[in-house]
Amino acid sequence: MYKRLSGVLFPILVIALIGTAVWGYQEHQEKNAVLIKAENQYQRAFHNLSYNLDQVHNELGKALALSADSHQFQRKSLISVWRMTNLAQSDVNQLPLTLMPFNRTEDFLSKMADFAYRTSIRDLVKEPLTKDEMQTLNELYAYSKKTASEVRSMQAKVLQDNLRWMDVEVALASEEEVKDNTIVDGFRTVDDQVNAYEDINWGPSTTAIFEQRSFKALAGKPVSEEEIKRKARQFFKLAADTELTVTENGKGTEYASYSVVAGGDESHLSADYTKKGGSLIWFMNTRPVESKQLSVEQARDKAQAFLREHGFGEMQAVAYDTYNHSASLTMVAVRDGVLIYPEKLTVRVALDTGEVVGLHAADYMYSQKEDRKIDKPKLSEAEARKSLNPSFELQTSNVALIENEVKQEVLCYEFTGRINGNRYRIYLNAENGMEEMMEIIREADAEVGENVS
Repeated sequence: MYKRLSGVLFPILVIALIGTAVWGYQEHQEKNAVLIKAENQYQRAFHNLSYNLDQVHNELGKALALSADSHQFQRKSLISVWRMTNLAQSDVNQLPLTLMPFNRTEDFLSKMADFAYRTSIRDLVKEPLTKDEMQTLNELYAYSKKTASEVRSMQAKVLQDNLRWMDVEVALASEEEVKDNTIVDGFRTVDDQVNAYEDINWGPSTTAIFEQRSFKALAGKPVSEEEIKRKARQFFKLAADTELTVTENGKGTEYASYSVVAGGDESHLSADYTKKGGSLIWFMNTRPVESKQLSVEQARDKAQAFLREHGFGEMQAVAYDTYNHSASLTMVAVRDGVLIYPEKLTVRVALDTGEVVGLHAADYMYSQKEDRKIDKPKLSEAEARKSLNPSFELQTSNVALIENEVKQEVLCYEFTGRINGNRYRIYLNAENGMEEMMEIIREADAEVGENVS
């Protein structure tokens, strides 16, 4: 019996072992294929980074070599600096550098890209580069040479010693000592060098863009936990005996805020307030919304009424999303008929009763200015329309204040309409008619915006 049993089981066991071996080999091959693909991607990004940094240095040199009267060619070189710097940033983002400090270099590349973009988009005939900007170009040329040289040296060692990025990634992730520190030490050296670049004069516009937003700029004095409780009860119309739990976040820093949670099973309320001034940052009511009884247009009306009631003034819906029987609407401030896009917030409305169950007002809080001066457009709407494509089917128009790509506030004419089968929002500078921004509009967003207008 045992002989017959072994005669049956032995072939099965052999087949199982062969199957396991084949499966293991296939898994090994697939794993190797993934590793090879990742390694090739890292190598390609690294060599592209070296090339693009060299190109940045060369284009800065061209901008400096040209005479002050060669505005067209100077502008061309600055545009190339902006483009190549953006490519270098993209290369950096494809490398496994998240586990090592490289943020100073990334910040430096971002500032260089912004400086090049900001100087290239203006009319250099009317506004040639200033003495300070030429000095900045000279410093960027010298610093870019050092950075490109260091990366090029790393590149030579990587090629010479056949170094693998996957080994670096595994070592960094496991916090082990890397056997060959060429790559890690090279990038740390590059990042440390950026400390020497802190004296660069980027100009007020670029400096303002990269200043980290903080609560320090908000008006008002620090408020107590009891004052926050009073504000929360008043805002949410809670009874005086409603239990509230207040927690201070970031104590002792300029980002200090309070988190408030309302007790009980029926409210589900939570909110954040700034410690300075006691401004509402956001709130959420997580009660279940079981059905949809209202349209998005009705939800928009509820949102507008809510914002007026709580002192936000007139606001217009420009976009929305629906999920879980709720509508999340993006609203912008309206002042003297002008849409103020920097002053935007998001309101979430439950579509069963129309109750506002969420608000995110951080952008509004940082950007809101009671004394914001809005000049009259220098161009008429008819004059601005001449810059539109004749094939553009105009549907609506507004005057709007927006932030352009370099975070400067610009007064524009906002034109919405169709071309090539899509709907667009086009922003034309109200002073000179130049295009500042263009975006595709979802049909739903266009409808909700038009219904408000």
